[in-house]
Amino acid sequence: MPPRPSIVAAGLLALVVTLAAACQADRGADATPVSGVTEVVAKRLRFQPPAIQVAAGTEVTWRFADEAIPHNVTGDGFASKNQTSGTWAHRFDRPGEYRYTCTVHAGMDGRVVVTA
Repeated sequence: MPPRPSIVAAGLLALVVTLAAACQADRGADATPVSGVTEVVAKRLRFQPPAIQVAAGTEVTWRFADEAIPHNVTGDGFASKNQTSGTWAHRFDRPGEYRYTCTVHAGMDGRVVVTA
């Protein structure tokens, strides 16, 4: 029995939305960092804001708010577990640029710029 048109259409729509979110996430980490923000939200297959700037010694918190879709935060020297809700935090003590990704979803990445 062939698939019903509504099921095929729903599947195609989900694919288009996923691909569009992945493309936005790719550009997002290279965006101008937002200052004064210490919380990043993982939702709709992207990190928002995708780039932040904080002072050394600041703890950054990631909030997982994509319902049943798991995400993680993995960078050089730090990694969260896969989570569908709740928060995870990491303190950035040294100045530099810290890129991170969700290893579950290709193209879902972000950046923390730490100043002295």
